[in-house]
Amino acid sequence: MTADHRADHRPASPPLTERQEARRRRILNASAQLAARGGFDAVQMREVAEAAGVALGTLYRYFPSKIHLLVATMQDQLQHMHTTLRKRPPAGADPAERVAETLMRAFRALQREPQLADAMVRALTFADRSVSPEVDTVSRLTTAIILDAMGAEHPTPSQLSAVRVIEHTWHSALITWLSGRASIAQVKIDIETVCRLIDLTAPAPTPEPTA
Repeated sequence: MTADHRADHRPASPPLTERQEARRRRILNASAQLAARGGFDAVQMREVAEAAGVALGTLYRYFPSKIHLLVATMQDQLQHMHTTLRKRPPAGADPAERVAETLMRAFRALQREPQLADAMVRALTFADRSVSPEVDTVSRLTTAIILDAMGAEHPTPSQLSAVRVIEHTWHSALITWLSGRASIAQVKIDIETVCRLIDLTAPAPTPEPTA
C-alpha cells in the first residue's frame, strides 16, 4: 500500500487509556467482521457502533468517517501480519526471494477474506487528504514488512525507491485480483518480477583491502 508522505498538521492525540484501547479494539473487530461478511457496503457506522457496543457519537470520535475506519482496519490487519511474519520470517535464500515470499503470504491472508480485502482496498482508493495520516501509516507498515524481509536495517535511497515500486505493484495486483482481472498465478509472477529490483539496487560489496 502506498501513500504520498505529507506532513500531518493535526495536533498529536494523547495516548489511549486501557479502557479506550479496548473500545477501539472492539470497533476495529466489528468493522472487520462486517466487511468480511458483506464487503465495503456492509460497513455502516451505525451497525459498527451496535456491534462494538458503543454509542454512535463515540464511534465518530474515534473514526470521523467510514473511510477512516476501514483504513484503520487495514492498518490493524497489517500490524497483525507484521507480528506473524516476525515470528515466522521468510526462508528465502536472497532478499528478493524473501520479499516475494512475504508479500505472497500477506496476499494469501487477504485472499482468505476477499470481501474484507476489497473493503479495505476500496477505502484506501477513496481516501482524501483528511485520511492521509492514516494512509501514511499503512504505507509505513508495508515498507517495514518489506524491509524486514530484505534484512535491510539501513536501506539506501535506491533501495527505498525499489521498495516504493514494489508497494505500488502489490497494491495494483490486489486491485486487479479483486476485480477479477488477474489470477493468483499472475499476481505471483508480477510480485516475483518486481522484487528483482531489490537485486538491482543492492549496494556494491565493499572490496577487501589489499595486502
